[in-house]
Amino acid sequence: MERRLFIAGAITSALAITANRVVIASTDSSAIKGDFPPINKTREDWQKLLGAQQYEVLFEEGTERPWTSALNDEKREGTYICAACYLPLFLSETKFDSGTGWPSFYQAIEGNAGTKRDWKLLFPRTEYHCARCEGHQGHVFNDGPEPTGQRWCNNGVALRFVPSSESLPVLRV
Repeated sequence: MERRLFIAGAITSALAITANRVVIASTDSSAIKGDFPPINKTREDWQKLLGAQQYEVLFEEGTERPWTSALNDEKREGTYICAACYLPLFLSETKFDSGTGWPSFYQAIEGNAGTKRDWKLLFPRTEYHCARCEGHQGHVFNDGPEPTGQRWCNNGVALRFVPSSESLPVLRV
């Protein structure tokens, strides 16, 4: 009986993983290298520029606790940029309340986010990062709203919000 339950669970898990596969046409990590100026920073340089939690999330692929980011409640028009290099990643009109406790978006700015497979939870997820500094941002799931059906679930500490009334900061190099 236990063997049947194990096999049934394994099959169900495999089907769930297959059904939850995320397809992002233009953000394959080999195709996202935009025309960005090079960044000549070591991990130690980033550590000096960022807070401890920002560094852990961006360059150690950590995760902040849910419901802790002030960006969850951000409703103004503007741009969400990488907290490390200031590359614009999301526009405010793509943000939505996913109920997950992390800022979520249904679409990244074309070419500014790269993706890769993440097996840290023993099943594949699609991790995404800043295309310029490669700082870890979060994961993409197929349970978001139209028009993409995707949920780009972001660590709030990995982002900065710039209201439309302000100029975007110069990219950090």
